[in-house]
Amino acid sequence: MEVSKDVTSTHGPFCTEEHLLSLSFSPSEDTFLYSAEAHDPATNPVGEDIDQYERFQYTPTFGEGFSGKKRPTLYVLRWPSTAAGLVTHESVTLTSLAASSPKVLFAQAVLAADNRVFATGYEYMDSGRLLGPIWCCNRPAAVWELRLPDVNAETAQELTVVSRLSPDNRSARSAHVSPDGSFVIWLSNPVGGAHSSCATMHAMELRSGDQRLVVDTIWEPRDSDGFPGLYEPVLPSHTFISIKNTTYIVSSSHWGSRTTLLLISVAEVKELTPADSSLFSWTLLGTDSRNRIICARSAPSVPDEVVLGEIGDDLSVSWQVLSRPTLKAEVQKQLSTLDALIVAVPNRSPVETVLLRKKLAPASTPCICMPHGGPHGTTTTAFSPASAALALAGYTCALVNYTGSLGFGETYIRKLLGQCGTLDVQDCIGSVNHLIAEGISERGHGKQFVYGGSHGGFLAAHLIGQYPDTFTAASMRNPVISCGEISTTDIPDWYFFEFGLQYDSRTIMTPDKYAALFAASPISHVDKVKAKVLLLMGLVDLRVAPTNAIGYYHALKGRGKVVEMLAFPKDSHPLDGVETARICWESTRDWFDLARE
Repeated sequence: MEVSKDVTSTHGPFCTEEHLLSLSFSPSEDTFLYSAEAHDPATNPVGEDIDQYERFQYTPTFGEGFSGKKRPTLYVLRWPSTAAGLVTHESVTLTSLAASSPKVLFAQAVLAADNRVFATGYEYMDSGRLLGPIWCCNRPAAVWELRLPDVNAETAQELTVVSRLSPDNRSARSAHVSPDGSFVIWLSNPVGGAHSSCATMHAMELRSGDQRLVVDTIWEPRDSDGFPGLYEPVLPSHTFISIKNTTYIVSSSHWGSRTTLLLISVAEVKELTPADSSLFSWTLLGTDSRNRIICARSAPSVPDEVVLGEIGDDLSVSWQVLSRPTLKAEVQKQLSTLDALIVAVPNRSPVETVLLRKKLAPASTPCICMPHGGPHGTTTTAFSPASAALALAGYTCALVNYTGSLGFGETYIRKLLGQCGTLDVQDCIGSVNHLIAEGISERGHGKQFVYGGSHGGFLAAHLIGQYPDTFTAASMRNPVISCGEISTTDIPDWYFFEFGLQYDSRTIMTPDKYAALFAASPISHVDKVKAKVLLLMGLVDLRVAPTNAIGYYHALKGRGKVVEMLAFPKDSHPLDGVETARICWESTRDWFDLARE
């Protein structure tokens, strides 16, 4: 322990979310930079020296997944030592760093020198709105170079802005300084449009200020190596390695229906974990800045393992499994009965379905179509306890990566824009029909089900509305049902861009826009629904307004349809609380079991 400081009265909770996290030491290790939530005037006791109206001033939050975060602030802790090498209490200072512009909130900060900082600046729109960044890589945001104030004081000091490194039309983030301090890298995506897309990687030499593009947008996979592009919201805290005096970046990324590890240099991008029969998906956890990397990997029937990779001078990798989960013998035996494969859907390239079922399962096994959310996400071959448990419960799980999924090139992401509710639905029903044609599943009562959340719930509702004679039952988690219902969402722009409409600070819902969104919504097909519907809803969802599920429930109920809804008062969009996740899974299994009878 060199120094400690009680910060209880200085600021609120530390920012630990990956979009806001700052945790950086200076090279001299006597300066520490971090992010925390500034105190909210609304929580100050009555009678303190504060304007009474300020306590009730509306301030936008970062939305879903950020626990009310709305004032992320950088703080610098300094402890210059004495000539004797001792740190005196009087020399320790903690300073809050104010942004020079009220329209920018700085986070993800890293120190490149004792006072040289690179940070992500999240920007308010002209309307004063702060768009939710979680799962969205198209936010108004930039990478900035800043200077710390020279004054060591306990009072707030202003950051000096040196330059904005990224242009207005790119959403930049996740700056990392190389271990030798020679350059800084960051990621960026286009502002607006698709909410996630193929990322580019940029670098700047710290001495000269020269910038270069390290990884470009890949529109379609390259013929030479199949590389489909880089798809990462943020880089891990330790991402660099050094081989024969050459610095490389290691990153996880989508590659079709898998996640893989990439070794990135200015000259090339090399895949470290190519696909094999095991169907492992990989995630980088960190590096030692030299030649070793720590990863997690899993497969549809293999829970996460921790793996050490050692990269040789020839860039080959030797792997050592450090840890496997301890499973009961019966659990291990059951998992060994599962079979997984990736099925390409003919005439709908690059659509793929990750199929998980018991080995030698007959075609009479009920099949669950499981489209992912987003829509710009991907269902990978990583282990999913929910999917594995459904397969062990006697179902074939068909996890569809429809057009718009990540990992197949930017062309197929943008192809979905303006076609949500048509192209993605057609891809899903195309997967269903292909599995039937291949003898993997069958038509008929109790043979086809659909299960999805968010945009996956949107697709589930569309499928039972547009193809009412195909599906016997559906389960939907916080589904998008009426695309004109944007009252409490933290991403109102999603409902415009994804459906081919424009959005800016002046955009409001008009009758014409609502009509277009209604026509693309599942609610427009509610009269045709025949399937039995289970709705699972988080009452504090900030991403999809709970009124979507509530309205659908009453619309179905009023038409004499079979529908039930479970509402979770303390859960938001993911419905991932321990008890909530269990109830959602068990209720879905029970719902489908009853529908098979």
